[in-house]
Order: sequence, then C-alpha cells, then structure tokens
Amino acid sequence: MKSLDLSTQDLGRRAGRASDQIVHETAPWIEGLGRCGHVAIGVVYVTIGVLAAQTAFSSGGDTTDSHGALGWIVQAAFGRVILAALALGFAGYATWRFTQAVRDTESKGTTPTGVLNRLVYALIGATYGVLALSAFDLALGHAASARGSGDAAARDWTAWLLAQPFGQVLVAAAGLGIIGVSLVQFYLAYSGKCCDSLQTSELGQTQERLVRAGGRIGFSARGFSLAIVGILLLVAAYDARSDEVRGLGGALATLAEQPFGPWLLGIVASGLVIYGAFMMVKARYGRLVVC
Repeated sequence: MKSLDLSTQDLGRRAGRASDQIVHETAPWIEGLGRCGHVAIGVVYVTIGVLAAQTAFSSGGDTTDSHGALGWIVQAAFGRVILAALALGFAGYATWRFTQAVRDTESKGTTPTGVLNRLVYALIGATYGVLALSAFDLALGHAASARGSGDAAARDWTAWLLAQPFGQVLVAAAGLGIIGVSLVQFYLAYSGKCCDSLQTSELGQTQERLVRAGGRIGFSARGFSLAIVGILLLVAAYDARSDEVRGLGGALATLAEQPFGPWLLGIVASGLVIYGAFMMVKARYGRLVVC
C-alpha cells in the first residue's frame, strides 16, 4: 500500500512537471494573445466613446455598449474582417484571464481574497469569451445587428432575478456589486495603480506622464459609467421593475437626458475614448505574467 501511495505521488509530480512545461512552452503565445486582446478592447471602447461623443454633439452616433459597438463596426469597410480580428483578440484576452485564474500567475494565493480575485479573473475571461462568440457570429453574418443587445440582456436578467425568491434583494446586491466595481475603477485611477503594470522605460518622461494621465482619466470615465449602471439597478430593485435597468449604452443615454446632459456625455465619452487608447498602449507596454 505504501508503495502504491509513493507511485501515485510520483505520477502526480510528473503530471505537475508536464503541466508546468506546457505552460512555459505556450507562455509566449498566451502573452501574445493577451496583448491582442488589449488592442481589441481598446478598439471597442474607442468606438463606444466616439459614437457617444457624436450623440453628445448632435452629429449622429449612438449610445451603446460593447456588443452594440460590434454592430457598428460590421457596417464599416472590411467590417467583417475587422470583426474576425477582434473576435480572435477577445478570445486571446479570455485565454489570458483564464490562465491568470487557474495558474495564479499573480500569486493571489488561496486565501478568501485571493480566491475571489481569481474568480473575478475567470468571470472576466468568460465575459470576453461570450463577446468573442458574438463577434464571430457577426463576422460570419449570423446576426444582422447587435445594437441595443446590452440593455435587452440586462432587462431579461433583471426580470429573471426579480421572479426569484428575494428577487429585489438579489437585484439590489447586483447593483451594489457593480457600484463596488466602479469604486475600484475610481480607486485605481486616484491611486495611479491602473498604471502599475506598465513598463515605461522605453518612453520619454513627457510620454510617460501623458500615458499615466490617460490611464487615470480613462478608468475614471469607466467607473462613472458603471456607477450609473449600478444605480439604475438599485432603482429597479426598489421599484421591482426590470424595465428601468440599463446596460452601458442605456446608462450613457440616461446621462444625456440629465441637466447639462450633452456636456456630461461628451466628457464621459472622451474619457472612454482615452480608456480605449490606454488599453492599446497597455498592449505594447503592459507587463503580462502568464507563468
């Protein structure tokens, strides 16, 4: 029996070494996919911001989210080719996030906080995996348009939650969770930690300051947008009405309806464009640990 236990342990060690070897061999590919993913996310946020800015200044445009932005991109010249490239980028980003979660590449550990961080990485990976599938569908012509899908999906999920026992509590918890994420974005912006993973030795002093300022502005704009989504969820929970829920696109539209709305929307839209540009810079200068 003792011999059998030793044999099992030996097999386990061999399997672990083989797994580590595979990760080390594929690390350059995973890192490359992660960088492509940052570019894809940047393109989408720039598109969202530009469309929202056009709406703010009454020159067309739209208030939309990531899925809706794909619906606009597919209509551009070579739109399907661009979407196919974005889909690969999103899939690569999802792969990188899953690697972070499973391999614990950032040494979060197995404490409750560490496990929570790794679960967040996995959730982000799943989110961008779904976005990759949506982009592939549009690139292949399987869906006519993705505009407005974020608001509809948010309402559907909220309606389902409200129909469950303690549904209003669940929706309120979701709203508080999103507000919590928005506060994290503000913290990362205020503290400058949003730029911690940048390797800026190749940048000049002025360029580095611009990049860091851009990161802070971009994360602040993203945090502000998410805060609106969270607040609308809290309102929906209080009134028990799913039709009051909005996704990112609806949140931007709600912002435009407020006093001085066009100005507020223009400022947030500019921030989202800057966030997209920052993600592209991060694709080049960010430190991506994969093993």
